[in-house]
Parts: sequence; C-alpha cells; structure tokens
Amino acid sequence: MNHTEIIKDLLKNEGVFRNLLQGTPKEQYLWKPEPSSWCLLEVICHLYDEEREDFRARLKHTLKTPDLPLPQINPKEWVSERKYIEQDFDETLLNFQNERLQSIGWLSDLQSPPWENVCLHPKIGPLSAEMFLVNWLGHDYLHIRQITRLKYAFLKANSKINLDYAGEW
Repeated sequence: MNHTEIIKDLLKNEGVFRNLLQGTPKEQYLWKPEPSSWCLLEVICHLYDEEREDFRARLKHTLKTPDLPLPQINPKEWVSERKYIEQDFDETLLNFQNERLQSIGWLSDLQSPPWENVCLHPKIGPLSAEMFLVNWLGHDYLHIRQITRLKYAFLKANSKINLDYAGEW
C-alpha cells in the first residue's frame, strides 16, 4: 500500500474519531456493556497514549535508531495505572486530536524515509518501519469498530426500542 495514502487515511481518521466522539454525554462515554469491557473514555485514553508512546515513537525509533532497544510500553496496564476511568473525556479527545495532527505533520515532513529499517522486538522479533505505519492505520480501524460497537450497544441497551429493523449487527 502507498505510504502517502496511509498517512492521508490517518489524517482522515482524526476526523472520524472526532465525529464519532465529540459531544458524547457522560452517561454514554462511561457506559460499559459488561464490567470487563472498556468504555468510550478508556478507548480514547488508549488512543491518546498509543499515538504518542507506541506508533509515533516506535516508528520514529525504527527509522532513526533501529539498532537500539525499542522503548517499553504496556498498554494493557496503562488502563489501571494511568486511571483512564478518571480522566476528562473532552480534554483527552482534544489531546488525542492534537497528537494525531502532530503525527501527520511529522509523517508528512519525512523525506525518503527508510521504510525497510528493522528493529528487534524482544518477543515478536524483527519489525519494520513500514509494519509500524501500516499497523497504525489498522489500529485506527480496530478502534473505530470498537467505538461503533459500543455506541450501538449503548443505543440498544438504553432505547427500549427493538433494533431489528436497522438490520443485522
């Protein structure tokens, strides 16, 4: 896939996330279909942290210093360690949007980046810069799906209206 198109899609997805989440009422962004699920607040906190500390940082690392160890991350633990559930939803969404725009600016300014550069992940093995870029976009799509499912489940649970007419989920 064309790197420029991936970067354009990452930019488009900033708008998708904004439009899906902006103005969401507290009752909805804290709602969980089950206790072990993430709510919308936890999803946007995750996206904000991943934007800065995973995809952009690790791609930059692989492009510039692939022989050094990858920066450590622990996204599953961040949910509780960073108290995602206590964060401000609107502020976190805005912070994510700003970080995404910084990422797009950085990506757009790259001149003939060495996409073939490879770093060594301690558990997974060799990972290329191109792999980080493509997976960044894939990560967006996974969370767009997750957000849409949460919004649908919230509607179904709170509307008291049968949603069969809308179609099969």
